[in-house]
Amino acid sequence: MGLWSSFKKRITRVSDDWDDMDGWDDPDRYDTDDDEDYGDGKESDALGPGGRDWDSFVYSREHVDIHDHKQRHDYVTGCLEQIAEATRELDNLEYEYNMVTSYLRDIEEIEALPPEERADLEAAAKRVNAIRRERAHEESKGGARMPDAKFAQLMMLDEDVEAGIRKLAEAEEYQTRIKSDLKHLDNERNAYKYRRNELVTEMEDCQGMGMVCTVAAAVCILALLIMQFVFEMNASMGYILAAGGAALFYLFVFLKYREASAEYRRLKGETNRLIMLQNRVKIRYVNNTNLLSYLCMKYKVDSSRELAKLWKQFNDEKERRQAYKNAEIELDLYESELLHILRRYQIADTAIWLNQTDAILDHKEMVEIRHSLIMRRQSLRKRMDYNREVVAANAQNEIKDLVESYPKYSSEILALVNEYDARDNSSVS
Repeated sequence: MGLWSSFKKRITRVSDDWDDMDGWDDPDRYDTDDDEDYGDGKESDALGPGGRDWDSFVYSREHVDIHDHKQRHDYVTGCLEQIAEATRELDNLEYEYNMVTSYLRDIEEIEALPPEERADLEAAAKRVNAIRRERAHEESKGGARMPDAKFAQLMMLDEDVEAGIRKLAEAEEYQTRIKSDLKHLDNERNAYKYRRNELVTEMEDCQGMGMVCTVAAAVCILALLIMQFVFEMNASMGYILAAGGAALFYLFVFLKYREASAEYRRLKGETNRLIMLQNRVKIRYVNNTNLLSYLCMKYKVDSSRELAKLWKQFNDEKERRQAYKNAEIELDLYESELLHILRRYQIADTAIWLNQTDAILDHKEMVEIRHSLIMRRQSLRKRMDYNREVVAANAQNEIKDLVESYPKYSSEILALVNEYDARDNSSVS
């Protein structure tokens, strides 16, 4: 099945990187200060208000009539949409994952330099730092400026901060809408459950009334027989009235029971539709919650408003520093020398290290940068594992189980998978 192989191919693209970098996620590999707050790397709690479990997925066929073509088609299509959405999310995560991996490899390259080459690199970094200290001394005569650490952080993310502000604002707005949708779906599902219980009671009442009518009709017939044969009375009209009354009552009970039964079956179908819809919304809720957590971790902010404020301060600071840098020919010379040395050692992104010279000189600073990147990478990896192992794998297993449990529908289910895969491939191309 093409959708299966397409999903596995996307996973394979990053699995080799994970194998090559297994040691980087080991917190005992590096010396770190236990008093420093690096964040816990945990994703946001995906439970909704009131403890609703919005990050779990329900694969229950209790309300699905697999032998019904439409319900079977909707159920399989829902599972395929979960696989497709997880695959799209993995594609979006790959670029960010590869970028973080590249930063970590640069750190490994720098720390693996022989002592002589490391001394040349540190000497160039010290010269750059010396010029910057002089510039900082001049800047101290002015007003308050953005701290170098915060400026360096935003400089490293310079190219995608504006996109990050937009993504964070959109994710915050989308989170509000998703929560509203989930609350509405929860309420609607509870209403359906309550109504189904009412209908069960109503059908049981109809059965009881039928029994009462039967007993009453039998008593009437017995009384009429006694009147006819014991008291020799004419009971013909009584038989007619008793039979007619019983027939009308049975008809009334039958119509009420049939109406309740039809509504009960309809509500079971609606409940299944709500479950599938909830699953799709839950995937979006969990992915969006993880996205919010990751963006806040990446930019070290709590909201898009805070990031926009920092971005404005950064742009002002960047302009001032750029103007001052243009006046410092000597600094340009030393920075060029540092870049030349970094390129000599096959560093992928040399420009970033112009604002990370403290990390070149200070092992603790380098450990902090590495730790921050590892936390980001673990967060990305967790999100990728979630989409691969929880969302897509569960949906895939559900489809496989359907094929095995209902072999007479296997060709139809496989045809749906192939059709969905062909549609997905055509949209990608």
